[in-house]
Amino acid sequence: MSAALLELDGVSKRFRRKISLGDRIAAKLGAKVETREVRAVENVSLSVIRGETLGLVGESGCGKSTLGRIAAGILPPTSGKASLDGRPVMSESGRHEKLTTRVQTVFQDPFASLNPRRRIGDAIAEGPLAHGLVDHAGAVAYVAEQLYRVGLDPSYASRFPHQFSGGQRQRIAIARALAMKPDLLICDEPVASLDVSIQAQVLNLFLDLRRALNLTAIFISHDLGVVRHLSDRVAIMYLGRIVEIGPSAEIYASPKHPYTQALLTSVPRLNRHREGRRAFRPIAGELPSPLSPPSGCHFHPRCTLATDRCRTEPPQLRSMGSDRHAACHLAE
Repeated sequence: MSAALLELDGVSKRFRRKISLGDRIAAKLGAKVETREVRAVENVSLSVIRGETLGLVGESGCGKSTLGRIAAGILPPTSGKASLDGRPVMSESGRHEKLTTRVQTVFQDPFASLNPRRRIGDAIAEGPLAHGLVDHAGAVAYVAEQLYRVGLDPSYASRFPHQFSGGQRQRIAIARALAMKPDLLICDEPVASLDVSIQAQVLNLFLDLRRALNLTAIFISHDLGVVRHLSDRVAIMYLGRIVEIGPSAEIYASPKHPYTQALLTSVPRLNRHREGRRAFRPIAGELPSPLSPPSGCHFHPRCTLATDRCRTEPPQLRSMGSDRHAACHLAE
């Protein structure tokens, strides 16, 4: 196997819960106010090989966006290490190691990630100009090339973000990220805010760009259907932990972890004979709070197969065959 481009080694991230006004009043009155931490990511280790797309899937609140921000150097890990080509993405002091220009992120809401007062041509050119990827004389042609690459007319460079549809704005966000010539592209739910028909267009664009540019990417989504045809490998995340990881086709054909199985059966299908014989069954219960996650396997309160061991002993990722790993006491 090729050497990994990105390595996450035992990465954890915790956030202190903000003290509310009610807590402050209670504290002044002499009540004991407990300060707790949100355990967003817990001891995650994974790698991304150059040229592959890794799908990162899980319910809202599972920590997948936080993990993406750690990989991009936007957030420092509380513990563990994120490295690109063997060099840390961020130092222990929180300073960037001049590698974050090599990692770019496409965010969920393209309108929020674009400055409404800047023409899109200026937004696309800003990063490459600042980092010397292009000079002022070549900036206009460079921006035109980026817009054309994502299927937009180069004349749009003079327009403002509000003059575009949601799908067009997401194309602009992709063009801005690719203009930095990144080694790794992190797509954080890039189609979640778009209509279904527009989602398909943006996903097809991503597939075309991946083939043309040999992109290395992490594609974050809560929708297994979205990542199914995009990803070489899929990592399933639940309440801050990776519970299963492996080749995309194998994960979908034969999921090992009960949570992965539940995710697949919770997706409605119009043609069950074509997609397999899994009956539609929504996942029971609610995602527990990351302020006080369950003991043992975090999924055990919602798992119909849970045993006493599942309730007390956290399972570790272990090999399930060639490049397959699952964190489940019952998986075989």
